[in-house]
Amino acid sequence: MPKYASSLQLTLQQRLPHVTLTRWLYSELRGAILDGRLQAGARLPATRDFALQYSVSRGTVVTVFEQLEAEGYLVGRVGAGTWINERLSQDVLRKRSSRSQVRKLPAPILGLPTSQPARPFRAYEPALNEFPSDVWAQVAGRRLRRASPSLLGGGDPRGYAPLREAVAAHLGSSRGAICSADNVVILSGVQQGLDLLARILVKPGEPVGMEDPGYFGAAAAFRNAGARIIPIPVDEYGLVVAKCALLNRARAVYVTPAHQFPLGTTLSLERRLALLAWARAARAFVIEDDYDSEFRFEGKPIPALQALDKCGSVILLGSFSKVLFPALRLGYMVVPAELLDRVLSLRIAIDFFPSNLNQAILCDFIAEGHFGRHIRRMREVYATRLAALQDAARKYLAGLMEVSPIQAGLSTTGFLHNGMSSRRAEKFALERGIEVLGLHRFTLGATYDVEGLLLGFAAFTEGQIRNGVATLARVLGSRISTDTTSHLGRFESSASGGLSLRRCS
Repeated sequence: MPKYASSLQLTLQQRLPHVTLTRWLYSELRGAILDGRLQAGARLPATRDFALQYSVSRGTVVTVFEQLEAEGYLVGRVGAGTWINERLSQDVLRKRSSRSQVRKLPAPILGLPTSQPARPFRAYEPALNEFPSDVWAQVAGRRLRRASPSLLGGGDPRGYAPLREAVAAHLGSSRGAICSADNVVILSGVQQGLDLLARILVKPGEPVGMEDPGYFGAAAAFRNAGARIIPIPVDEYGLVVAKCALLNRARAVYVTPAHQFPLGTTLSLERRLALLAWARAARAFVIEDDYDSEFRFEGKPIPALQALDKCGSVILLGSFSKVLFPALRLGYMVVPAELLDRVLSLRIAIDFFPSNLNQAILCDFIAEGHFGRHIRRMREVYATRLAALQDAARKYLAGLMEVSPIQAGLSTTGFLHNGMSSRRAEKFALERGIEVLGLHRFTLGATYDVEGLLLGFAAFTEGQIRNGVATLARVLGSRISTDTTSHLGRFESSASGGLSLRRCS
Protein backbone atom coordinates (compact mmCIF):
# COMPACT_ATOMS: atom_id res chain seq x y z
CA MET A 1 0.00 0.00 0.00
CA PRO A 2 1.37 3.45 -0.86
CA LYS A 3 2.47 5.56 2.06
CA TYR A 4 1.43 9.14 2.47
CA ALA A 5 1.86 11.78 5.12
CA SER A 6 -1.14 12.98 7.06
CA SER A 7 -1.60 16.54 8.23
CA LEU A 8 -4.28 15.05 10.50
CA GLN A 9 -7.00 17.52 9.71
CA LEU A 10 -9.20 15.50 12.03
CA THR A 11 -12.33 16.78 13.74
CA LEU A 12 -12.26 15.73 17.41
CA GLN A 13 -15.35 15.65 19.60
CA GLN A 14 -15.49 18.09 22.50
CA ARG A 15 -14.06 16.64 25.67
CA LEU A 16 -16.58 16.07 28.46
CA PRO A 17 -15.68 17.64 31.84
CA HIS A 18 -15.23 14.33 33.70
CA VAL A 19 -12.97 12.76 30.99
CA THR A 20 -9.20 13.19 31.29
CA LEU A 21 -7.19 14.59 28.38
CA THR A 22 -5.36 11.31 27.94
CA ARG A 23 -8.53 9.20 27.86
CA TRP A 24 -10.28 11.68 25.51
CA LEU A 25 -7.40 11.79 23.01
CA TYR A 26 -6.95 8.02 23.10
CA SER A 27 -10.67 7.41 22.40
CA GLU A 28 -10.79 9.95 19.58
CA LEU A 29 -7.72 8.56 17.76
CA ARG A 30 -8.72 4.94 18.23
CA GLY A 31 -12.23 5.69 16.95
CA ALA A 32 -10.87 7.54 13.92
CA ILE A 33 -8.68 4.54 13.02
CA LEU A 34 -11.51 2.04 13.37
CA ASP A 35 -13.97 4.24 11.45
CA GLY A 36 -11.51 4.63 8.59
CA ARG A 37 -11.14 8.39 9.00
CA LEU A 38 -7.45 7.65 9.61
CA GLN A 39 -6.51 5.13 6.96
CA ALA A 40 -4.05 2.27 7.27
CA GLY A 41 -0.60 3.36 6.15
CA ALA A 42 -1.14 7.03 6.99
CA ARG A 43 1.71 8.79 8.75
CA LEU A 44 0.91 10.79 11.88
CA PRO A 45 2.54 14.15 12.66
CA ALA A 46 5.47 14.25 15.07
CA THR A 47 4.34 14.35 18.70
CA ARG A 48 5.53 17.95 19.07
CA ASP A 49 3.57 19.11 16.00
CA PHE A 50 0.55 17.11 17.10
CA ALA A 51 0.60 18.72 20.53
CA LEU A 52 0.74 22.22 19.04
CA GLN A 53 -2.04 21.49 16.56
CA TYR A 54 -4.49 20.27 19.20
CA SER A 55 -3.33 22.40 22.16
CA VAL A 56 -2.36 19.53 24.44
CA SER A 57 0.93 18.73 26.15
CA ARG A 58 3.52 16.69 24.30
CA GLY A 59 3.60 14.26 27.22
CA THR A 60 -0.10 13.49 26.75
CA VAL A 61 0.46 12.82 23.03
CA VAL A 62 3.45 10.54 23.72
CA THR A 63 1.42 8.55 26.29
CA VAL A 64 -1.50 8.08 23.88
CA PHE A 65 0.75 7.11 20.96
CA GLU A 66 2.56 4.55 23.10
CA GLN A 67 -0.72 3.02 24.28
CA LEU A 68 -2.11 2.76 20.73
CA GLU A 69 1.18 1.27 19.57
CA ALA A 70 1.06 -1.32 22.34
CA GLU A 71 -2.45 -2.30 21.25
CA GLY A 72 -1.36 -2.65 17.62
CA TYR A 73 -3.12 0.37 16.15
CA LEU A 74 0.09 2.32 15.51
CA VAL A 75 3.58 1.34 14.39
CA GLY A 76 6.56 3.42 15.48
CA ARG A 77 9.73 3.40 13.39
CA VAL A 78 12.95 4.99 14.56
CA GLY A 79 13.79 7.88 12.30
CA ALA A 80 10.64 7.34 10.24
CA GLY A 81 7.86 8.53 12.53
CA THR A 82 4.59 6.93 13.59
CA TRP A 83 2.15 5.24 11.20
CA ILE A 84 -1.30 3.67 11.27
CA ASN A 85 -0.72 -0.09 11.26
CA GLU A 86 -1.24 -1.46 7.73
CA ARG A 87 -2.03 -4.94 9.06
CA LEU A 88 -5.17 -4.04 10.96
CA SER A 89 -7.89 -6.57 10.27
CA GLN A 90 -10.19 -5.28 7.55
CA ASP A 91 -13.03 -7.24 9.14
CA VAL A 92 -12.61 -5.26 12.34
CA LEU A 93 -12.54 -1.99 10.43
CA ARG A 94 -15.62 -2.85 8.38
CA LYS A 95 -17.63 -3.92 11.42
CA ARG A 96 -16.75 -0.75 13.28
CA SER A 97 -17.59 1.36 10.24
CA SER A 98 -21.01 -0.24 9.81
CA ARG A 99 -21.81 0.20 13.52
CA SER A 100 -20.79 3.83 13.49
CA GLN A 101 -22.77 4.69 10.38
CA VAL A 102 -25.24 7.41 11.25
CA ARG A 103 -27.58 6.82 8.29
CA LYS A 104 -27.72 4.84 5.10
CA LEU A 105 -27.17 6.63 1.85
CA PRO A 106 -30.36 6.82 -0.18
CA ALA A 107 -30.75 4.30 -2.97
CA PRO A 108 -30.32 5.69 -6.50
CA ILE A 109 -33.52 7.14 -7.90
CA LEU A 110 -34.90 4.61 -10.35
CA GLY A 111 -34.38 5.73 -13.90
CA LEU A 112 -31.58 8.20 -13.25
CA PRO A 113 -27.93 7.64 -14.19
CA THR A 114 -26.07 5.54 -11.64
CA SER A 115 -22.68 3.89 -11.25
CA GLN A 116 -24.32 0.52 -10.50
CA PRO A 117 -24.06 -2.09 -13.27
CA ALA A 118 -26.93 -1.86 -15.74
CA ARG A 119 -29.51 -4.64 -15.80
CA PRO A 120 -31.97 -5.26 -18.61
CA PHE A 121 -33.90 -3.11 -19.39
CA ARG A 122 -32.49 0.06 -17.85
CA ALA A 123 -33.68 3.07 -19.80
CA TYR A 124 -31.48 5.94 -21.05
CA GLU A 125 -28.28 3.89 -20.67
CA PRO A 126 -25.91 3.97 -23.68
CA ALA A 127 -23.58 1.05 -24.44
CA LEU A 128 -20.68 2.24 -22.31
CA ASN A 129 -18.51 -0.77 -23.09
CA GLU A 130 -18.69 0.19 -26.78
CA PHE A 131 -17.35 3.69 -26.21
CA PRO A 132 -13.79 4.12 -27.63
CA SER A 133 -12.18 5.00 -24.30
CA ASP A 134 -8.69 4.48 -25.71
CA VAL A 135 -9.32 7.09 -28.41
CA TRP A 136 -10.81 9.48 -25.88
CA ALA A 137 -7.74 9.00 -23.66
CA GLN A 138 -5.41 9.80 -26.57
CA VAL A 139 -7.36 12.95 -27.42
CA ALA A 140 -7.44 13.98 -23.76
CA GLY A 141 -3.71 13.35 -23.37
CA ARG A 142 -2.84 15.50 -26.36
CA ARG A 143 -5.11 18.28 -25.17
CA LEU A 144 -3.66 18.24 -21.64
CA ARG A 145 -0.09 18.25 -22.88
CA ARG A 146 -0.68 21.41 -24.86
CA ALA A 147 -3.14 23.07 -22.50
CA SER A 148 -2.60 26.84 -22.48
CA PRO A 149 -2.90 29.11 -19.42
CA SER A 150 -6.11 30.54 -20.89
CA LEU A 151 -7.63 27.07 -21.12
CA LEU A 152 -6.71 26.37 -17.50
CA GLY A 153 -8.02 29.74 -16.37
CA GLY A 154 -11.53 31.19 -16.46
CA GLY A 155 -14.11 30.62 -19.14
CA ASP A 156 -16.92 32.13 -21.17
CA PRO A 157 -20.39 31.63 -19.61
CA ARG A 158 -21.55 30.54 -23.07
CA GLY A 159 -18.88 27.84 -23.14
CA TYR A 160 -15.65 27.09 -24.99
CA ALA A 161 -15.87 28.97 -28.30
CA PRO A 162 -14.44 26.22 -30.58
CA LEU A 163 -16.89 23.70 -29.11
CA ARG A 164 -19.79 26.07 -29.65
CA GLU A 165 -18.73 26.42 -33.28
CA ALA A 166 -18.52 22.63 -33.64
CA VAL A 167 -21.96 22.18 -32.05
CA ALA A 168 -23.52 24.82 -34.32
CA ALA A 169 -22.00 23.15 -37.40
CA HIS A 170 -23.18 19.71 -36.28
CA LEU A 171 -26.73 20.89 -35.56
CA GLY A 172 -26.90 22.72 -38.87
CA SER A 173 -25.88 19.67 -40.89
CA SER A 174 -27.53 16.84 -38.93
CA ARG A 175 -30.63 18.52 -37.47
CA GLY A 176 -31.23 21.41 -39.88
CA ALA A 177 -31.03 23.83 -36.98
CA ILE A 178 -30.74 27.56 -37.62
CA CYS A 179 -27.99 28.70 -35.28
CA SER A 180 -24.48 30.04 -34.93
CA ALA A 181 -21.86 29.74 -32.21
CA ASP A 182 -23.10 33.05 -30.77
CA ASN A 183 -26.42 31.61 -29.59
CA VAL A 184 -25.15 28.20 -28.49
CA VAL A 185 -24.68 27.83 -24.73
CA ILE A 186 -22.78 24.83 -23.36
CA LEU A 187 -24.43 23.25 -20.32
CA SER A 188 -23.63 20.55 -17.79
CA GLY A 189 -26.57 18.70 -19.31
CA VAL A 190 -30.16 19.11 -20.43
CA GLN A 191 -31.33 19.25 -16.82
CA GLN A 192 -29.34 22.43 -16.20
CA GLY A 193 -30.89 23.97 -19.28
CA LEU A 194 -34.38 23.08 -18.06
CA ASP A 195 -33.61 24.58 -14.66
CA LEU A 196 -32.34 27.83 -16.20
CA LEU A 197 -35.34 28.14 -18.51
CA ALA A 198 -37.87 27.34 -15.79
CA ARG A 199 -36.46 30.12 -13.62
CA ILE A 200 -36.39 32.63 -16.47
CA LEU A 201 -39.67 31.91 -18.24
CA VAL A 202 -42.08 30.98 -15.49
CA LYS A 203 -43.14 32.87 -12.39
CA PRO A 204 -44.62 31.01 -9.41
CA GLY A 205 -48.18 30.02 -10.15
CA GLU A 206 -47.95 30.56 -13.90
CA PRO A 207 -48.90 27.73 -16.28
CA VAL A 208 -46.51 25.76 -18.43
CA GLY A 209 -47.49 23.01 -20.86
CA MET A 210 -46.00 19.49 -20.87
CA GLU A 211 -46.59 16.32 -22.83
CA ASP A 212 -48.54 13.71 -20.88
CA PRO A 213 -46.91 11.28 -20.37
CA GLY A 214 -43.65 13.18 -20.31
CA TYR A 215 -40.15 13.53 -18.92
CA PHE A 216 -40.17 13.74 -15.12
CA GLY A 217 -36.92 15.75 -15.12
CA ALA A 218 -38.67 18.58 -16.93
CA ALA A 219 -41.64 18.37 -14.58
CA ALA A 220 -39.27 18.61 -11.61
CA ALA A 221 -37.57 21.72 -13.03
CA PHE A 222 -40.89 23.48 -13.57
CA ARG A 223 -42.23 22.49 -10.17
CA ASN A 224 -39.07 23.75 -8.50
CA ALA A 225 -39.71 27.12 -10.16
CA GLY A 226 -43.26 27.13 -8.79
CA ALA A 227 -44.93 26.61 -12.16
CA ARG A 228 -48.40 25.15 -12.58
CA ILE A 229 -48.00 22.25 -15.01
CA ILE A 230 -50.80 21.78 -17.57
CA PRO A 231 -50.74 18.22 -19.04
CA ILE A 232 -51.25 18.07 -22.82
CA PRO A 233 -52.14 14.62 -24.16
CA VAL A 234 -50.03 12.70 -26.68
CA ASP A 235 -51.31 10.37 -29.39
CA GLU A 236 -49.75 8.51 -32.32
CA TYR A 237 -48.90 11.84 -33.99
CA GLY A 238 -47.27 13.39 -30.93
CA LEU A 239 -48.49 16.30 -28.84
CA VAL A 240 -52.19 17.08 -29.39
CA VAL A 241 -51.57 20.71 -30.26
CA ALA A 242 -55.30 21.51 -30.34
CA LYS A 243 -55.27 21.08 -26.57
CA CYS A 244 -52.82 23.98 -26.22
CA ALA A 245 -55.93 26.12 -25.91
CA LEU A 246 -55.77 24.99 -22.28
CA LEU A 247 -52.55 26.99 -21.89
CA ASN A 248 -54.12 30.33 -21.13
CA ARG A 249 -51.30 32.89 -20.78
CA ALA A 250 -48.65 30.16 -20.61
CA ARG A 251 -45.09 31.30 -21.32
CA ALA A 252 -43.75 27.93 -22.43
CA VAL A 253 -44.54 24.39 -23.51
CA TYR A 254 -42.04 21.50 -23.28
CA VAL A 255 -41.95 18.90 -26.07
CA THR A 256 -39.82 16.01 -27.36
CA PRO A 257 -40.89 16.12 -31.03
CA ALA A 258 -38.30 13.86 -32.70
CA HIS A 259 -38.82 10.88 -30.38
CA GLN A 260 -41.51 11.55 -27.78
CA PHE A 261 -40.51 10.58 -24.29
CA PRO A 262 -41.48 7.96 -23.23
CA LEU A 263 -43.80 6.71 -26.02
CA GLY A 264 -41.43 7.17 -28.97
CA THR A 265 -43.90 8.82 -31.37
CA THR A 266 -42.81 11.59 -33.77
CA LEU A 267 -44.58 14.95 -33.92
CA SER A 268 -46.16 15.22 -37.37
CA LEU A 269 -45.32 18.12 -39.70
CA GLU A 270 -48.89 19.41 -39.49
CA ARG A 271 -48.68 19.58 -35.72
CA ARG A 272 -45.21 21.09 -35.79
CA LEU A 273 -46.50 23.97 -37.84
CA ALA A 274 -49.57 24.28 -35.63
CA LEU A 275 -47.42 24.38 -32.50
CA LEU A 276 -45.23 27.13 -33.94
CA ALA A 277 -48.33 29.09 -34.91
CA TRP A 278 -49.67 28.75 -31.38
CA ALA A 279 -46.35 29.93 -29.92
CA ARG A 280 -46.33 33.01 -32.16
CA ALA A 281 -49.92 33.89 -31.28
CA ALA A 282 -49.42 33.28 -27.56
CA ARG A 283 -45.99 34.97 -27.55
CA ALA A 284 -44.72 31.86 -25.79
CA PHE A 285 -41.63 29.69 -26.15
CA VAL A 286 -41.41 26.06 -27.20
CA ILE A 287 -38.71 24.13 -25.31
CA GLU A 288 -37.55 21.37 -27.66
CA ASP A 289 -35.67 18.53 -25.95
CA ASP A 290 -33.73 16.71 -28.69
CA TYR A 291 -32.48 14.11 -26.23
CA ASP A 292 -31.61 11.12 -28.45
CA SER A 293 -32.26 12.18 -32.03
CA GLU A 294 -28.80 11.03 -33.16
CA PHE A 295 -29.98 7.44 -33.14
CA ARG A 296 -32.55 6.96 -35.90
CA PHE A 297 -32.26 3.58 -37.58
CA GLU A 298 -34.63 3.85 -40.54
CA GLY A 299 -35.22 6.63 -43.05
CA LYS A 300 -33.72 10.09 -43.07
CA PRO A 301 -33.13 11.98 -39.83
CA ILE A 302 -36.09 14.15 -38.88
CA PRO A 303 -35.11 17.83 -38.74
CA ALA A 304 -35.44 19.63 -35.45
CA LEU A 305 -38.58 21.62 -34.78
CA GLN A 306 -36.27 24.62 -34.40
CA ALA A 307 -35.40 24.29 -38.10
CA LEU A 308 -38.95 25.43 -38.96
CA ASP A 309 -38.96 28.35 -36.55
CA LYS A 310 -38.71 31.78 -38.18
CA CYS A 311 -39.67 33.89 -35.16
CA GLY A 312 -37.26 32.83 -32.42
CA SER A 313 -39.94 30.87 -30.55
CA VAL A 314 -38.04 27.57 -30.12
CA ILE A 315 -35.30 26.84 -27.58
CA LEU A 316 -33.39 23.70 -28.60
CA LEU A 317 -31.79 21.49 -25.94
CA GLY A 318 -29.47 18.54 -26.48
CA SER A 319 -26.99 16.37 -24.62
CA PHE A 320 -23.74 14.50 -25.25
CA SER A 321 -24.31 12.26 -22.22
CA LYS A 322 -26.51 9.76 -24.05
CA VAL A 323 -24.48 9.90 -27.26
CA LEU A 324 -21.11 9.38 -25.53
CA PHE A 325 -21.19 8.65 -21.79
CA PRO A 326 -23.20 10.04 -18.83
CA ALA A 327 -20.18 11.10 -16.75
CA LEU A 328 -19.21 13.61 -19.43
CA ARG A 329 -21.98 15.93 -18.17
CA LEU A 330 -22.01 18.23 -21.19
CA GLY A 331 -24.98 19.42 -23.19
CA TYR A 332 -26.03 22.48 -25.13
CA MET A 333 -28.86 24.94 -25.63
CA VAL A 334 -29.62 27.00 -28.74
CA VAL A 335 -31.07 30.20 -27.30
CA PRO A 336 -33.12 32.81 -29.23
CA ALA A 337 -31.50 36.24 -29.20
CA GLU A 338 -34.34 37.61 -27.07
CA LEU A 339 -33.41 35.34 -24.16
CA LEU A 340 -29.63 35.09 -24.47
CA ASP A 341 -28.66 37.86 -22.03
CA ARG A 342 -31.07 36.58 -19.38
CA VAL A 343 -29.80 33.02 -19.73
CA LEU A 344 -26.16 34.11 -19.42
CA SER A 345 -26.85 36.39 -16.45
CA LEU A 346 -28.49 33.56 -14.53
CA ARG A 347 -25.80 31.12 -15.64
CA ILE A 348 -23.09 33.38 -14.19
CA ALA A 349 -25.00 33.61 -10.91
CA ILE A 350 -25.23 29.83 -10.63
CA ASP A 351 -21.94 28.31 -11.78
CA PHE A 352 -20.02 30.94 -13.82
CA PHE A 353 -19.00 28.68 -16.72
CA PRO A 354 -18.58 24.99 -17.62
CA SER A 355 -15.25 23.15 -17.41
CA ASN A 356 -12.95 24.32 -20.21
CA LEU A 357 -10.87 21.15 -20.22
CA ASN A 358 -13.73 18.72 -20.82
CA GLN A 359 -15.13 21.02 -23.49
CA ALA A 360 -11.77 21.24 -25.26
CA ILE A 361 -11.37 17.45 -25.22
CA LEU A 362 -14.87 16.98 -26.61
CA CYS A 363 -14.20 19.62 -29.26
CA ASP A 364 -11.05 17.78 -30.41
CA PHE A 365 -12.97 14.48 -30.37
CA ILE A 366 -15.52 16.01 -32.73
CA ALA A 367 -13.01 17.85 -34.95
CA GLU A 368 -10.89 14.72 -35.48
CA GLY A 369 -13.91 12.78 -36.73
CA HIS A 370 -14.23 10.37 -33.78
CA PHE A 371 -17.65 11.69 -32.79
CA GLY A 372 -19.18 11.07 -36.22
CA ARG A 373 -17.63 7.60 -36.49
CA HIS A 374 -18.90 6.65 -33.03
CA ILE A 375 -22.45 7.74 -33.87
CA ARG A 376 -22.47 5.81 -37.15
CA ARG A 377 -21.16 2.69 -35.47
CA MET A 378 -23.60 2.89 -32.56
CA ARG A 379 -26.55 3.32 -34.90
CA GLU A 380 -25.74 -0.13 -36.29
CA VAL A 381 -25.22 -1.62 -32.82
CA TYR A 382 -28.43 -0.15 -31.41
CA ALA A 383 -30.47 -1.09 -34.47
CA THR A 384 -29.38 -4.72 -34.04
CA ARG A 385 -30.24 -4.66 -30.34
CA LEU A 386 -33.64 -3.10 -30.97
CA ALA A 387 -34.38 -5.78 -33.55
CA ALA A 388 -33.36 -8.44 -31.00
CA LEU A 389 -35.76 -6.94 -28.45
CA GLN A 390 -38.63 -6.81 -30.93
CA ASP A 391 -37.98 -10.39 -32.12
CA ALA A 392 -37.79 -11.71 -28.55
CA ALA A 393 -40.96 -9.83 -27.64
CA ARG A 394 -42.86 -11.48 -30.51
CA LYS A 395 -41.59 -14.87 -29.37
CA TYR A 396 -42.06 -14.62 -25.60
CA LEU A 397 -44.49 -11.78 -24.88
CA ALA A 398 -47.38 -12.48 -27.25
CA GLY A 399 -50.61 -11.78 -25.40
CA LEU A 400 -48.75 -10.23 -22.47
CA MET A 401 -47.10 -7.14 -23.89
CA GLU A 402 -46.76 -5.44 -27.27
CA VAL A 403 -43.48 -3.62 -27.94
CA SER A 404 -43.81 -0.39 -29.87
CA PRO A 405 -42.35 -0.68 -33.39
CA ILE A 406 -40.17 2.41 -33.07
CA GLN A 407 -36.96 2.76 -35.06
CA ALA A 408 -35.04 5.31 -33.02
CA GLY A 409 -33.53 6.07 -29.62
CA LEU A 410 -32.17 4.05 -26.72
CA SER A 411 -35.49 2.86 -25.27
CA THR A 412 -38.93 1.74 -26.40
CA THR A 413 -42.28 1.16 -24.76
CA GLY A 414 -44.02 -2.12 -24.10
CA PHE A 415 -47.80 -1.85 -23.71
CA LEU A 416 -49.31 -4.34 -21.29
CA HIS A 417 -52.12 -6.60 -22.52
CA ASN A 418 -52.40 -8.93 -19.51
CA GLY A 419 -54.54 -6.65 -17.34
CA MET A 420 -51.64 -5.76 -15.05
CA SER A 421 -50.98 -2.18 -14.01
CA SER A 422 -47.68 -0.47 -14.83
CA ARG A 423 -46.95 -0.11 -11.14
CA ARG A 424 -47.39 -3.80 -10.40
CA ALA A 425 -45.51 -4.91 -13.50
CA GLU A 426 -42.54 -2.73 -12.58
CA LYS A 427 -42.54 -4.04 -9.00
CA PHE A 428 -42.71 -7.71 -9.99
CA ALA A 429 -40.05 -7.28 -12.68
CA LEU A 430 -37.64 -5.62 -10.25
CA GLU A 431 -38.11 -8.50 -7.84
CA ARG A 432 -36.77 -10.80 -10.58
CA GLY A 433 -33.82 -8.52 -11.43
CA ILE A 434 -35.39 -6.86 -14.48
CA GLU A 435 -34.92 -3.09 -14.34
CA VAL A 436 -37.89 -1.42 -16.02
CA LEU A 437 -39.89 1.77 -15.52
CA GLY A 438 -43.67 1.80 -15.44
CA LEU A 439 -45.47 4.41 -17.50
CA HIS A 440 -47.18 5.60 -14.31
CA ARG A 441 -43.91 7.36 -13.47
CA PHE A 442 -44.37 9.70 -16.43
CA THR A 443 -48.06 10.55 -16.26
CA LEU A 444 -48.98 14.05 -15.17
CA GLY A 445 -52.76 14.01 -15.02
CA ALA A 446 -55.90 12.18 -16.04
CA THR A 447 -55.24 12.68 -19.74
CA TYR A 448 -53.37 9.38 -20.08
CA ASP A 449 -54.24 5.95 -18.76
CA VAL A 450 -52.43 3.26 -20.71
CA GLU A 451 -50.44 0.61 -18.85
CA GLY A 452 -46.94 -0.23 -19.99
CA LEU A 453 -43.21 -0.33 -19.31
CA LEU A 454 -40.26 1.64 -20.65
CA LEU A 455 -37.62 -0.79 -21.94
CA GLY A 456 -34.04 0.27 -22.59
CA PHE A 457 -32.16 -1.87 -25.10
CA ALA A 458 -29.00 0.07 -26.00
CA ALA A 459 -26.74 -1.11 -23.17
CA PHE A 460 -27.38 -4.85 -23.56
CA THR A 461 -26.14 -7.60 -25.83
CA GLU A 462 -28.54 -9.65 -27.92
CA GLY A 463 -28.12 -12.54 -25.49
CA GLN A 464 -28.89 -10.37 -22.48
CA ILE A 465 -31.94 -8.98 -24.25
CA ARG A 466 -33.33 -12.43 -25.11
CA ASN A 467 -32.77 -13.71 -21.57
CA GLY A 468 -34.27 -10.55 -20.11
CA VAL A 469 -37.37 -10.80 -22.27
CA ALA A 470 -37.81 -14.47 -21.34
CA THR A 471 -37.61 -13.57 -17.65
CA LEU A 472 -40.01 -10.67 -18.12
CA ALA A 473 -42.44 -13.02 -19.87
CA ARG A 474 -42.37 -15.37 -16.89
CA VAL A 475 -43.02 -12.43 -14.57
CA LEU A 476 -45.93 -11.09 -16.58
CA GLY A 477 -47.37 -14.51 -17.35
CA SER A 478 -47.32 -15.76 -13.77
CA ARG A 479 -48.66 -12.53 -12.30
CA ILE A 480 -51.64 -11.94 -14.60
CA SER A 481 -53.92 -9.46 -12.91
CA THR A 482 -57.61 -10.03 -12.31
CA ASP A 483 -58.20 -6.31 -11.86
CA THR A 484 -61.29 -5.01 -13.63
CA THR A 485 -60.14 -1.40 -13.63
CA SER A 486 -61.19 0.26 -16.88
CA HIS A 487 -58.70 2.18 -18.99
CA LEU A 488 -59.26 5.47 -20.77
CA GLY A 489 -57.32 4.38 -23.82
CA ARG A 490 -55.44 1.55 -25.45
CA PHE A 491 -52.67 1.31 -27.98
CA GLU A 492 -54.05 -1.04 -30.60
CA SER A 493 -52.39 -2.66 -33.59
CA SER A 494 -53.30 -0.85 -36.79
CA ALA A 495 -53.58 -2.42 -40.22
CA SER A 496 -50.19 -0.97 -41.13
CA GLY A 497 -48.53 -2.67 -38.17
CA GLY A 498 -48.08 0.58 -36.27
CA LEU A 499 -49.69 1.62 -33.01
CA SER A 500 -52.64 3.97 -32.68
CA LEU A 501 -54.09 5.45 -29.50
CA ARG A 502 -57.82 5.36 -28.86
CA ARG A 503 -59.15 7.63 -26.09
CA CYS A 504 -62.46 8.28 -24.48
CA SER A 505 -63.64 11.82 -25.04
